[in-house]
Amino acid sequence: MSAKMHAFIRRLPRLVALALPALLAACALQPRHDDPAWAPTPPQQPVVAAADGAIYHDAQGLELFSDPRAHRVGDILTIALVESMQASKKASTSTSKKDKAGIDAPVILGHALSVGGKAAAIATGADRSFDGSGDSSQSNQLSGSITVTVAQRLANGNLVVRGEKWLTINQGRELVRVAGIVRPQDIGPDNSVPSTRVADARIVYTGRGTLADANRQGWLSRFFSSGWMPY
Repeated sequence: MSAKMHAFIRRLPRLVALALPALLAACALQPRHDDPAWAPTPPQQPVVAAADGAIYHDAQGLELFSDPRAHRVGDILTIALVESMQASKKASTSTSKKDKAGIDAPVILGHALSVGGKAAAIATGADRSFDGSGDSSQSNQLSGSITVTVAQRLANGNLVVRGEKWLTINQGRELVRVAGIVRPQDIGPDNSVPSTRVADARIVYTGRGTLADANRQGWLSRFFSSGWMPY
């Protein structure tokens, strides 16, 4: 093996250490594609029935009165986010146990058995105690509104809705996603429904970008804080 090859092998760990941060930074700068599953649902095209001389056909979309509330696939609906939850839990356990037992030295021919001049008596004792406590509390609050689309109309008339909102501020992007099932009776005259009335609700609020990355631990710090650490 030539001297140049030996020199390259010796410098290889240093080159890898220098190239790895650049590679990670390049991966972080790659644009992230949106999830097509959350794309808006377009309205269904009505099936045009053959003309038979009648004035009204249901498939033609002629409505005798106007209802602004969403009721068809593709209609839009505003969901008011009024989420507020609090939870707390406290536990305390204390146990104590003491054991003591003694056996006198056996008597043989009227004399107590002794070993080395001391009575061969046996005495045992144990003292055990445990004291543990725990306290946990959590609260969250989310307010605002998001407009979604009707993705499906179920057989019972309920509406499956989903939608997302992206907000870009400077070097960060904020994402809000909402999905669930809405009853037509819960939709107000202004075509809105509170999030507390959305069944099987999935509400996601997250951020991406420089600010979100700065507020997150690095992978090495997360490893030392994970359950894989033996200490």
